[in-house]
This record gives sequence, structure tokens and C-alpha cells, in this order.
Amino acid sequence: MPAKKSRSRASKHQIPAIRLADPFYERETERYESPLPSREYILQLITEAGCPVDVDAFAEQLHITEDERDLFQRRLGAMQRDGQLMLNRKRQLCLPEKLDLIKGRVEGHPDGFGFVVPEEGGDDLFLSPKEMHRVLHGDKVLVRVAGFDRRGRREAKIVEVLEHVNKYVVGRYYLEGGVGFLIAENRRINQDILVPAGNAGTAQPGQVVTVEIVTQPGAHNEAVGRVSEILGSFTGPGMEIEIALRKHDLPYVFPPDVEAQAGKLPSKVMKKDMAGREDIRHLPLVTIDGETARDFDDAVYCEPLGRSGFRLVVAIADVSHYVQPRDALDTEGFNRGNSVYFPRRVIPMLPEALSNGLCSLNPEVDRLSMVCDMQISSTGSIKEYRFYPTVIYSHARLTYNQVWDWLSGAAKPEKKHAELMPHLEALDKLFRVMLKARAKRGAIDFGSTETQIIFDDQGKIKEIVPVIRNDAHRIIEECMLAANVCASDYLHENKQPALFRVHEGPTPEKLAALRGFLAEFGLDLGGGDKPHAKDYGALLDKIKDRPDHGLLQTVMLRSLRQAIYSPDNKGHFGLAYEAYTHFTSPIRRYPDLMVHRGIKAVLNGEKLPAKGLDEIGAHCSMTERRADDATRDVDAWLKTYFMQDRIGDEYNGTVSAVTSFGMFVAIDDIFIEGLVHVSELGQDYFHYDQAKHMMLGERTGKKYRLGDRVRIKVMRADIETSKIDFSLVEQDSSALDMQRAFEKREPEKKSGKAKSSKPRAGAKKK
Repeated sequence: MPAKKSRSRASKHQIPAIRLADPFYERETERYESPLPSREYILQLITEAGCPVDVDAFAEQLHITEDERDLFQRRLGAMQRDGQLMLNRKRQLCLPEKLDLIKGRVEGHPDGFGFVVPEEGGDDLFLSPKEMHRVLHGDKVLVRVAGFDRRGRREAKIVEVLEHVNKYVVGRYYLEGGVGFLIAENRRINQDILVPAGNAGTAQPGQVVTVEIVTQPGAHNEAVGRVSEILGSFTGPGMEIEIALRKHDLPYVFPPDVEAQAGKLPSKVMKKDMAGREDIRHLPLVTIDGETARDFDDAVYCEPLGRSGFRLVVAIADVSHYVQPRDALDTEGFNRGNSVYFPRRVIPMLPEALSNGLCSLNPEVDRLSMVCDMQISSTGSIKEYRFYPTVIYSHARLTYNQVWDWLSGAAKPEKKHAELMPHLEALDKLFRVMLKARAKRGAIDFGSTETQIIFDDQGKIKEIVPVIRNDAHRIIEECMLAANVCASDYLHENKQPALFRVHEGPTPEKLAALRGFLAEFGLDLGGGDKPHAKDYGALLDKIKDRPDHGLLQTVMLRSLRQAIYSPDNKGHFGLAYEAYTHFTSPIRRYPDLMVHRGIKAVLNGEKLPAKGLDEIGAHCSMTERRADDATRDVDAWLKTYFMQDRIGDEYNGTVSAVTSFGMFVAIDDIFIEGLVHVSELGQDYFHYDQAKHMMLGERTGKKYRLGDRVRIKVMRADIETSKIDFSLVEQDSSALDMQRAFEKREPEKKSGKAKSSKPRAGAKKK
């Protein structure tokens, strides 16, 4: 980029008229001592030219001096890397859209081919293995449509590689016939990376290493790398996490400037920091979390107000007091986007001095917080609320199981906690009221089973157990939902730009597919072209006692879109809120930190800029997906390792997904999935019906469908690929008995016409 502007400024009479005509000239003079033509103006001139423009002639047209030539070339190069321009063989600048070129990101496939995901949206384009030889998964490219493959997909040819994004790759190092190479852990990187003898260091064959790519792949050469880090044995304790961190490019080491800033923070709240805050240390606020929690970002207090309802106080750690916009902590927090929770290890968004110290609402110490103080009616509606900065004092660190034992009467609180019981009982009463309001609002409640991995002394899985959610979990969940709703309403009403948590309803295509699927079962979602969450909730309630409830619920869940962060408030479909945002976890989610800043801006009579919020929202949505992908990888590796000692064992399970190459089955009780390949389904040609989530035998008519009960045998558990293979033994007999009982039930009646509840022919029965 051009050199930053110093004190002097180029006088306008020295600048040629064509440069002065730049609409963004003033902006450039503010940024740089020697202002160059802006990107926008360069694109404008090339567009107006109506044809490719010679680079040297263009520079002469703009009166680019010899001193400016190098800086001008850098600007053109940056525009090429961003896909705004491209240089043809004649050294002419061209507009990609005029050449019918498409900018996109490469998505590799383990089988060697790939796709280009267009940046501007639209269908993906197929890349043949030959084209994929030039790039790696994630690279940014310009392509043109070269035709159609035999399956009718648009096929692309790479015109230019805009950016090679893979600088480091983690994988297994091998040495065969004197040739060293790396096989990437990310199976989407299908190409082997050559590691010459001099670049291997002390790495031994079979070890997990990180390789720095020194030569990117091309049409006529392989990628070449140098070992930069040796991680060790593939089966070493914690290796699955080390691999996931590098495979998904998760920041896991805090930069020196971040550590330095965190090191300067005080160990306790200083009196000067309490200035201008309301002191509510007298309120018996408590934290309620899981047994293994280490950071406490919320504390709650509730008191009954007679017929007026309840007062609910939700105090959230005031991270924004210590993390200022654009300082080192803020920059790194944005980069990470969120904390990542692996089994036995957490990668925090902020250093421990904050996440487990100053910004953790630890018991019996003063802490700075932002409070949402609400008055909630006896029917569960929020009558009024107030946000304000406070000093609090958590009176106890409680756990979900502890609180539920007290509230249910299974145990009595210790003497030191006895005085807290009236407030906990008030919380429980408020929760019951809010549950009724939730049902009336129509929020969707998809039942799901969360699991916890229990490890042995060697760090391997001992067992996998379901997490039993009691009402104490749900009490805190409802309190947090209420505070989040107030935060979104506060920002929206005060027209303060902010990041909302957006969850849109189903797309027309997914809705049509869902309606078609439900019709086969004699069911109707209702709601017309735009169903409400209430329609989903009503149908879920209607089918809850059916033996095929799991199948129907899964298909309904998959019809919904993924939640994202966006400055455009489009409501939260699943929770049935017109506006919703995240306020309650600024320690571990960057969007929550942004919301806190927005609330403080309103309190101070200020307005934060809206510029850049789209990009921040997209980035935070990406880091959330990145964290999910990384934790899934770790869980898959651990579960595969666990199943290695169970080859040949038989289990009952449920079909959890159906694909063109087979079906996945989730085993009862141990909550592990594996694949029954299509070749294991029987002596028949099986065809995949995507709309019906089903495999259908051509000759026998045998059907295997999502939600069916089956019995399987464990055939393979390959930790190299984290894949578990099953073979089919038979259907679960208990499932057959359930389905037969369901068939005998009296048919449902609707509008005077009987509807048969008999399942489709050949279906698996529960």
C-alpha cells in the first residue's frame, strides 16, 4: 500500500486535472502524503474505456510519476488479488465481469475433484481433478464456465488464482522410496505435499507435523513444503485437539502485545473503576453453572412483587470496561470471535486474566457488571426494564444439580446458603410463569440429547453419558433469554446500530419439501406460505407420542436455516422473537461485547457507526461455524478411538441420516454414529430418495428411512479418517412391536374424514 501520509500534503495545483476528478481524492489525501487514484476511480475509468486497458498507457493517462510507479503497481496488484481487476496476456487491465469470469472460493473433495463457491451467490461450479491440481481447498480463484459435466453440472476452468490461502498445513509425514510427503489431516486437501529431505528436519515417518508451504501447487508442479513443527505421535494424549486447532486455523496462542496488555490489568476491581456505577453489592446475586465451569459471566437475583409479578436482575460481566475498541485485546477477541470448548480443554476468546479473573463473576469478590433490571408480570411478559453499569458481589457459586436438589426437596441447603432459598424459590416461580409465556409465544422446543465424554487417566474415553438437564438449567436459560430480548429491544428502540442474532424461517424450497414429506404421513404444518414458529410447535406437540416422532422432528429441524449474526434485524424464528440479540456472554462471544458497547453508547447519548457491521457479523458467524467444525472433528476422533475395542459387537440404533452412499446409524446408550454403506443393505440395488430421506430396494422394495430402528454390528473403526463402519444385522424387534401397536390405533379424524395412520408399505417399524 502507499506510504502513510505525514504532516505535509500535496497541493492541488501540482495534481493533474484527471487525478483531481477522482470522487475520493479528499479521502486519499487524508490517508497518504502522495495520494494515488482510488480503487473506485480506477474501476470507473476502466469501465468507461469499454475495453481492456494497457497498464503503461493507463499509468501515463493518470500522470503516474516514476516515484509513484511502484506504489501504483502495488495498488493494481491488490485489486487483482481481490478479484476487482485481472491482467491478460497482453498486460492489459480487464474487468472480470466483462470477461464472464466468476470469482469464488475453492471447496475440495476427498476424491480429488472440487467445486467453486461463487462469491456473489448462485450454484457451485464443478472443478475436475485436473483443475484441482493447481489449487488447494480454500484458495480464491477466477474461473470461467467451460461447459457441463456428464451429470449436467456447470464445469469451471481456472483462469487465475487470486490467493493461495493455505500457508501452513497439518498432517502425517511419510517417507517412501526416499521421497518425503505430507498427507493433510483436512481430507479436502487431496493433494500430497512434497517434503524434500532437507525440509523434513528431525520428523519421523508417521508423525504428525505442521508444514509450511514454500511452493504452491501449479498446473505443472506439486505443492512443496517445509516441516515447521513436529507435534508427535498420532495417538498421543490430546493430539486430536492439537490437530483440530491447526486444521481449522484456530488462533490458540495469544500474541505478545495481547499478553502484555493483559499482564498490566489489576488483579482486583479498583475503586476508581467503580466511579459512576450503581452499587448493588447488597443484592444476593448468585451464579448458577455446571460443576466444571471456570468462567462465570452471569449472576441472577429474583424477588416477588406480589400481584405486580417479579423483579429479575441479570448481571453480566462488564468486559467492555477492560477491552476497548481496536486495542490489542479487542483485535484478538475479534480474530477469535468466540471461545472454543473441547473435551478437557478450552481455547478462550480472551486471556485468563479476564476470562477467569476480572471478568468472571467469582463468588465473594467485587466485580464490574452491566445489569438488565426487569419487572416481569404475573403472566410472564416484561413490563419494563433498565440497563445500567454496576458494582456487584456474588454471594455464592452454585451448580445446577445443587439448586435443583434444593428446589425439588431432594436435599437441604447448607446453613450458609439457607438465606438464599427465598430468592431461588422466587426464581423457580418466575420460571414457571415464563414457561407458559414461552408456550403462548410459540417458541419451538426441539428435544435433543446432549452428551458428555468421561475420560480415563490416560486421556481416552471411558464412557459417553447423556447430560441430564433439570429445571435449574432451564431457569437460567429463561433468565438469559429475557435479558437478551431486552437488549435487542433497547438497541432497536434507540436506533443504535448493533449485531442481531438472526434466525430466519425456512426457504420456500425447504418449506415445499417439508410439506411434501409431511403429507405422506397425513400431516400438515399449517401457516400457509409463511408458517410461524407456533405452527412448528403445534405440530411437534401433536406428534410427540408417535413412534416416528424422532423422524418427523429431525426433518422439521433440518428445514430451518442456520442462525447468523447480522445488523439487519429479521427476527428469531425458532424462539419466536421479533428481535433478538446476544448480551449475556461477552467473555466468550465477540457479538455480545459489541452489544454491550451499543448499550453503553445509548446510556451516554452517543451513536456508534453502522459501517463495517456486515463484515463483523459475517466474520463472527464464520468463527462460530469454525469452532463447531473443530469440536466435531475432535469428538469424531475420540469416538472412533473408543470403538476400536468394540469391533464385532452388536447394538440397537436409529437411522440418523440417509445419503446416496448409505445410511448413518446412532447407537443407543453410547451415542456414537457409524455408516452402513449401501453395499451392506442387502442383495439388491438401492436407490436414494432425497425428498423422502430413504433408501429403496429396486427388486425387494425394502426401505430404510430416517428414524428407522435397526440392529448393527461394528465392522471397522479407522482413526486415520475418523470413520466408523457398521453392517446391518436386523431391525430392532422392540421397534417392530411399537409400530404394530401404532397401526392398531384408531385413525385420526379431520373435517369428518378419516385419515389412516398406517405407515407406508415396507417402512421400518417402531
